[in-house]
Parts: sequence; structure tokens; C-alpha cells
Amino acid sequence: MKHITIKDVAKRLNCSVSTISRAFNDKYDIRKETRDMILATANEMGYSPNPMAKSLLKQCSNQIGVVVPEFINPFFPEVIIGIQEVFHKNGYQVLIMQSNESYIHELENVKALENNMVDGMILSLSLETKNVEYYKKMVSQGFPLVLFNRVSNELETHKVLIDDYKWAFFATEHLIYQGYKKIFHFSGPDGLMFSKSRKNGFIDAHRKHKLMVDNGSIIETGLMIGDGEREMEKLIKNNDLPDAIFAVNDPTAIGAMMVLKKSGLKIPGDVALVGFTETHLAQLIDPPLTSVAQPTHEIGRTAALLLLDQLENKGIFIPQTVVLNGRLNVRESSMKLSNG
Repeated sequence: MKHITIKDVAKRLNCSVSTISRAFNDKYDIRKETRDMILATANEMGYSPNPMAKSLLKQCSNQIGVVVPEFINPFFPEVIIGIQEVFHKNGYQVLIMQSNESYIHELENVKALENNMVDGMILSLSLETKNVEYYKKMVSQGFPLVLFNRVSNELETHKVLIDDYKWAFFATEHLIYQGYKKIFHFSGPDGLMFSKSRKNGFIDAHRKHKLMVDNGSIIETGLMIGDGEREMEKLIKNNDLPDAIFAVNDPTAIGAMMVLKKSGLKIPGDVALVGFTETHLAQLIDPPLTSVAQPTHEIGRTAALLLLDQLENKGIFIPQTVVLNGRLNVRESSMKLSNG
């Protein structure tokens, strides 16, 4: 089917392209009757404006790009819902891409969104992202960019986080108050800022209560259920079970729980568990998992509002780091069983 152009409409009406263009753009120097006739004819012919041409004319596309590391865990989809809510209300389309935890794919996604003329981007860095030179160049050229969850301190732009250190500290302290002595931490990849913050919270909670943290207490695991399963299997095989585990996120905690149950070990009787990120599975698994809830919807909304403000102010902004609060939801997986 042939795409109808502005030239085709002009040819049908035997008038100039500039007259047709003025009618489409509702210019003051064209009579209403003429404009109505042109629009009616264009509609009859099946003409629709070229969105790319309109974007070039307006110098904006009303499109926003979002790049996240993965969709397996519910965290990122829940954040995206908050982002979409803000932008849809303000007349923007949201284009969503995922890097699959690859720096190369992440950069390809970012460049593809740039080529699609998005007005700004919201980004959470992949596990592999160490080099942020391309993003530095984007920011220095005034491209609106907001980071969330996985960020880089090398970039002078808006960031949205939760206080990972504080809530890791509280989660660990909860286990200490329950009377557990030998507590292990399944930590995330060391290259991620939130992994370091949660690990430091774990360590400092021990320091406060004058408890030792030896080298074997912190195990760099990963972020997926399979990572938690693998490390738990090793601990059982080596007969090195802790009293409790504070995991970097819910999937690794749930992976550990699955292996413990398969091995006939009781939770929390043999090993207690605390997760982080409060996935829906935390409440559905048996026993229910104690976890730190992150305000995913608010993270998305906050990132979107920061970007929207930057767009409305034509890129003029002072970089802000917004730190949102969390909440420790205590459930059966970490509660010390009464001897009575």
C-alpha cells in the first residue's frame, strides 16, 4: 500500500505543498474553509503525518527511553510501571529495552534509543558496566539522563536510590537480636554499589554488637535463584551451616531456602533467612521470607519526575541523588523458635 505524502494531497487539490503544510500546522494566514477542505481531503486519502518529520520540526519526539538489566526479577518491571504512569499522563511514549546484564547490549540499546530521537533516558547499569565514558559524553552534551538502583558516582546526573546500607544494617541487626550468632552474608557482585553498601551494613551491624565477621562469613554469590542454590549446596556439602543468612536479594535467599528444604533442613530451626527487595514470592514461599521492601513504584515515579523536570527546563538542572526509604517486613523465616 502506497504511503500518502503531503505532495500527494497538494497534487489532488492542485495547490502548493506550503499551503497544505500551513493547513496541517493551523497557521494564522490560511482561511478556515480552506483548512477544513484540505484536512477532509487528506483524511479521505488516508494521509497521516510522518512522526519522524514532526519530531525534526518540533526538535522533540515525546518519547522516553528506559534501559534495565533484566526482567526476570520483579523489581525492574515494578519500577517501569511507576515510570510509565508519570510519562503517559504527560503525553510521552516510553520505549523499554533490556541489556541482559551485558555492557555491550546496554550501549547498543542506548545508541538505538538515541537514533530513535528519544528526548531523555532512564537507565539502570548492567553487571558488566565499568566504563561510563559514553554516558559522561551524553551528560556533558546536555542529554537528559537519570540513573536508578545501579548507578555510577562518576556521572554528574540525577540518581534515585534507597538507603541500602541502613536497611542491610537493620536486617542483620534483626537476626542478631533474634539470638543468631553465626550469620553469613550472600553478597551481590562486588562491582555494584548496592552490593558494597549492603555488605558494609552487614559488617557494621556485627561491629556494633561486638561480633566477629571472618572471611568465610561473606560469600559473593550473585543475584539469581540459581546463585543462592549453588552456594547453599556448597555450605551443606562442606558441613559449614550458619545459624542465619542475610542475602543480598530475595532470589538468592529463595534459592538457599529451596536447597535447605530439599535437604530436609528446617527454616528457621536449622538456618534462618532474610532477603532484600520484597518480591511477591517472599510472602508466597513457605515459610514466608523476611525481607526489606523497596518502594519500587516510588523509585520509578521519582526517576520519571526528575527527568520530566529536566526536559521542561531544557536540560538546565542541578544533579540530585534522591535516597528513598525502605521497610523491614519480619516474617517466619527469621523468627527464633521458642523453646516453650
